[in-house]
Amino acid sequence: MEKVLELISKEVGDAFEAAGYDRELGRVTISNRPDLCEYQCNGAMAGAKKYGKAPFIIADEVAAKLQDNEMFEKVDSVKPGFLNIIVSGDFARSYIVRMLHEKRFGVTLPGHEPKFIIDYGGPNVAKPLHVGHLRSAVIGESIKRILKYTGNKVIGDVHLGDWGLQMGLVITGLKEKKPELCYFDPDFEGTYPKEAPFTVTELEEIYPAASKRSKEDEAFKAEAMEATKLLQDGYKPYRALWHHILNVSVNDLKKNYKNLNVDFDLWKGESDAHETIPGMVEYMKSHGYAHESQGALVVDVAEETDTKEIPPCMILKSDGASLYNTTDLATIKQRMEGEHPEGIIYVVDKRQELYFTQVFRCARKTRLVMPETELHFVGFGTMNGKDGKPFKTREGGVMRLENLISEIDEKMFARIKEGNPEISDEEAKSTAHKVALSAIKYGDLSNQPAKDYIFDVDKFTSFEGDTGPYILYTIVRIKSILRKYEAEGGNVKEAKLGNPDSPAMKELMLNLTRFADAVESAAKDLSPNRICGYIYDLSNAFNSFYHGTKILSEADEYKKSSYIALLAVTLKVLETGIDLLGFDAPEYM
Repeated sequence: MEKVLELISKEVGDAFEAAGYDRELGRVTISNRPDLCEYQCNGAMAGAKKYGKAPFIIADEVAAKLQDNEMFEKVDSVKPGFLNIIVSGDFARSYIVRMLHEKRFGVTLPGHEPKFIIDYGGPNVAKPLHVGHLRSAVIGESIKRILKYTGNKVIGDVHLGDWGLQMGLVITGLKEKKPELCYFDPDFEGTYPKEAPFTVTELEEIYPAASKRSKEDEAFKAEAMEATKLLQDGYKPYRALWHHILNVSVNDLKKNYKNLNVDFDLWKGESDAHETIPGMVEYMKSHGYAHESQGALVVDVAEETDTKEIPPCMILKSDGASLYNTTDLATIKQRMEGEHPEGIIYVVDKRQELYFTQVFRCARKTRLVMPETELHFVGFGTMNGKDGKPFKTREGGVMRLENLISEIDEKMFARIKEGNPEISDEEAKSTAHKVALSAIKYGDLSNQPAKDYIFDVDKFTSFEGDTGPYILYTIVRIKSILRKYEAEGGNVKEAKLGNPDSPAMKELMLNLTRFADAVESAAKDLSPNRICGYIYDLSNAFNSFYHGTKILSEADEYKKSSYIALLAVTLKVLETGIDLLGFDAPEYM
């Protein structure tokens, strides 16, 4: 389905051509002076030099060609040479009707189903999720939903940190805490227990203690490194213990991600690439891609056009040990061979940009990916407290993600009970969680991914302004009106949209026509903030219409039906928008 701007530009381009000018001059944009017009064309300004005419003369000639065009209510030529355009109400109405008959409100879908893998988790096992994990999960989940909505097949992979030194630290810490376990008995020959010999709470206590000790006790660190090597070399007792650590951690992670309304198709980790590494390394050596440098194995990835130094990508350390680079490259190899994606997207901290530049270049140089394979780095900024520093607890520690969600849940629960004391606690809790998620996710996603932002709980939970709760309140308001209409005997499904009868109604309709543009733009640039900006503008347009219009009390049944139809469309579009952001709306607030 052609977009509104494409349709208007085509008509204006035809007019330029009919007047003897290049039709490409007819490109139309949304007006930057909405007090004067809805759309504008500055083509006459660009054509003045080419045709040796004053721009207002060109604009006058083109405007004259458009005077009888049914698409437009008014086209004015304004000195020094602008075309100010107001479309007809019937054009706006008919476009929305067409949108409703399209599969996804007019979003252009590809002829096939391109496949993308998106890597947007990355938590380490044996550790709880903290606020530092919020952005990758929230941004990644939204990008996944947006790409799926625009016709792509998307596979989300959590890509756990489950194979490095932290595993050796946990095993060594557990050995000190519970030395009697059979996993530490070299003479044990029985079957290892199916149940883990620890809880997730114990696990989360062991890791930080072991990590801290390793920084102070060289002997302890050496033992942990040896445990890591034994694990990676296939030592059965430690492999059995590792499976317990993984199962207990992943069950807890799944619970917490579910609470955040985030899900993954794959729960793979660094360990899954382990068996691929030796063959990949040998391939890089035998094909002359990798060479030794100071004992280490590296691939040169610098390019002549670089304006800053790009160091070689290290494949193996001088002691033969692999690195994160090695694991990520082996994972790329597996993904290409197993899924054959058209692109791989990484949603990670923007401070890792140099690292991913090295990895991507190495993957291309060594032909682990096809020349046309898209490799995207979506680097996100830091979530900061009001002091401008990374978000912490009141005590100064790193806040657990479940605690942050719980705190905002409680804040919203109190506000909802205060505003509606008759609501049951159960319903209030469910509503509070939905509103809390909207506050957290919209507060994050409304920023450009690469931008640092201040996590301001009071601002994000406000029911006014550019916030998630404001969007939800708008949706709930529309639902309430539609329920009342049906309670009075009306049928929402039978309501028919008419031409706009007020500026506010027309503005709401024009906002609706821009949905596909917003979604396609968000998909193209992997920027969920475009969806946030769109649904905020749409909510404002609806609320302006609502405050200036008698909807249910309108005596003219035709008008009332038209208003109800418009509300029903607005509700569908807003609900689609928040679903793309990863949250949904309650029935009441």
